[in-house]
Amino acid sequence: MGKAIFTSKAPEAIGPYSQAIEAGDFIYISGQIPINPSTGEVVKGIEKQTEQVLQNLNAILEEAETTFKDVVKFTIYLQSMDDFATVNEIYGKYLTEPYPARATVEVSRLPKDVLVEMDAVVYSKK
Repeated sequence: MGKAIFTSKAPEAIGPYSQAIEAGDFIYISGQIPINPSTGEVVKGIEKQTEQVLQNLNAILEEAETTFKDVVKFTIYLQSMDDFATVNEIYGKYLTEPYPARATVEVSRLPKDVLVEMDAVVYSKK
């Protein structure tokens, strides 16, 4: 097992998992949903939910002493592909070329009935 990464600047896990695990040169960030870590509440609307998810991911990246530039793979889970363009536009503001690999899938339901969730794999050779 690798080293667990935790920050209070992102929501605590809502189950038996870590926010992220560092294993060798890689960091695996668990799926982040749009919970405001200060209030514990889910933010409303796809735009705000997407921003909150990316802020939560950024907080974990910072704790791991990495950035979005170090992410090699994202997976985005959407409740509805109708939100793809909106999520894609907001997501794109956090990244620069070369962009990481990515998969986006529509799912029937997400924890706490949120509209979006994202996880990431980070390459971090320290």
